[in-house]
Parts: sequence; structure tokens; C-alpha cells
Amino acid sequence: MTVINTNGAALRALGASRLAETCLDTAMNRLSTGKRINSAKDDAAGLAIASTMTAQIMGMRQGMRNAIDGTSLVQTADGALGEVTSMAQRIRELAVQAASGTYSDNDRAALQVEVTALTKQIETVLSNTQFNGVSLFNSGAGSKVTVQAGANAGDLIDIQIGGIQTTFLRSTPNDMQPVRDWPYWQNGPVDQHLITFDDYVSGAKRSGVTVTQDQIGTTVYPQRGDQWYDPVNNTWAGDTEYVTLSLTEELKVTNRYRAENTMNRMDEMLDRVANVRAGIGATANRLESVVNNLTTNTTNLSDARSRIEDADFSVETVNLARAQILKQASASMLAQANQSQQDVMKLLGN
Repeated sequence: MTVINTNGAALRALGASRLAETCLDTAMNRLSTGKRINSAKDDAAGLAIASTMTAQIMGMRQGMRNAIDGTSLVQTADGALGEVTSMAQRIRELAVQAASGTYSDNDRAALQVEVTALTKQIETVLSNTQFNGVSLFNSGAGSKVTVQAGANAGDLIDIQIGGIQTTFLRSTPNDMQPVRDWPYWQNGPVDQHLITFDDYVSGAKRSGVTVTQDQIGTTVYPQRGDQWYDPVNNTWAGDTEYVTLSLTEELKVTNRYRAENTMNRMDEMLDRVANVRAGIGATANRLESVVNNLTTNTTNLSDARSRIEDADFSVETVNLARAQILKQASASMLAQANQSQQDVMKLLGN
């Protein structure tokens, strides 16, 4: 049947040309962006899966950066504690030196100058060491920092930095001997007395005057008005007395008694610092393991997303060539279909 109102061949050629144009645009878009999925119509399910993978990948990458920052924090804390260890060892060395009877009070006073300087520096380190504004030791009380080391809410690592004691709470029952006076003064013991921390805390008196910190560790002869702490007899028991001493007040080497106390305190501090460093060292190893694991997971998940989302250039170049050929062919067929209408004129005799 020969008609002119409807050119079916031309319409079919036009449809084929439009389809080839769409395929050509799709191939060019994928080759331009490098992605197979550029909009939801390309692959709705694939887009949803790739979007979820992208969120995980970005989260894991940030988690890696967080873990690396946590490692830096741990290294900062460990470096500070390394310095504290060195200073504590030096203080203990000075205490051992001061405990020897070959040194005079003037010699011990000179040693005390260095002990005081080192002690203040330990307090400064424990008070002022920070990482990005976060106090790591809180004046010796320790701290806890939680690191978001992963893409999900539960991927948390706690960095626990234990406390280093910088104050000492001494308590002593208020068990006091009677005041040395008549007749106790006449009949009482006349042995020398070593003024101890218990004497100081309980408020002991020397010649009626309350003893001071500077008198701790000194040996005195009995005098009228003396009253010392009594560790044996509880006849005079009273309330417990409490005194808080700072690190600077506790660490003294001015006499043998104080030097021995300082040695004990430094042994305690060195043990505590070693334990704290062991803990943060283990945390550093854990953070390093987390970074390695996240790196592997990110690489594998990126590969999986690539297989869904990225364009295969070999396939797309073939599709481009095919679409170009089909477009040219459909254009040629459209021209042929339009040319066939000229046969009508022949039938009309023109």
C-alpha cells in the first residue's frame, strides 16, 4: 500500500535514530565521567549499594585518620612519661647519695636544690602536657580519651592514661604521749627522739611548739613540753589527723630519714610510671593494628564498589562505536524512507 500521510519506514528509522542517540549519549557520559552509574536510571539497585559502600569507605578513611591521631596522642604521653622517668631516677639517685652519713647538712641542702627543681618539673610535666588542647595527665590524676576508630558507632578505642600520684594524704591516729612535765619529765625516758611524719601529722610538740615540716627527720633530745605521737599506747587515743603533702613537700633529702622516704616514693613512682607506659604502649599497638585493618578493608571495599559503579572502558568504547554506527545507519535509512515518498509523484504522472 502506497500512502503519504504516514511514512512507517521513516518513523521506524527515526525511532532507531533516537535509540542510537540515547546509547551514544550514555556511552559518552560514562567515558567522560569514568562511572557506569551516573544517575539512578542507570542502575537503581547498584546506586543504592554503591552509596552505602561509599559511606563505609569514607567513614573508615576518617577512622584511620582518627586512629593515627590517637597514636600521636599516645606517643606524646609516652614521651612525657619518659622524661618523668629520667627525672625520678635522678631524684632517687640524689636520695641515695643524701642517705649516706659521709655528707653534711650543707651537702644535703645543696642536693635538695636539685631535688626541688626536678620535683617541680615533674609536677609541671604532669600538669601541662597536652595534645591538641586535651590534658593528658590532669595534674597526675590521669585521663581517658575515646577514639572513633572506624565507620560505625561501636568502633571505639579507649586510650586510658593512668594517674601518677603527685599528692600524698597522710593519716595518723591522734595517739599522743603525755606532755613531758613534772613528774613525767623527771621519771620519763630520756632517749633521743626521731621526729617522724606521724609526729608532724598528729600535731606533736617540741618544747610546747608544734613541729613543722622542716623538723621531720631530725633527732632531738627530750625537753620540758615535748609531746610525741605514741604508736604503742592508745590511752590517749583521739581522732585521726590528716595532712596532704604535695610532691615538692614529700620529696626531701635534707636528712637520712627524709632521704629514705624519698627513695621509697621514687620506687613507687617509677613502678607506677612503668605500668602506665605499658598500658599506653599496648594501646599504641592496638591503634596501629586498627589502622592496618582499616587500610585492608578500605582497599577491598573500594574494589567492590568499583566493580559496581565504575565504567569498563573496553566495553564502553565498543558501545560508543556501535552507537555511532547505528546513528549513521538510522540517519541513512531515514533519508531512504523519505526518498521513497517520491514514487507517489511518478504515479501522479509528474
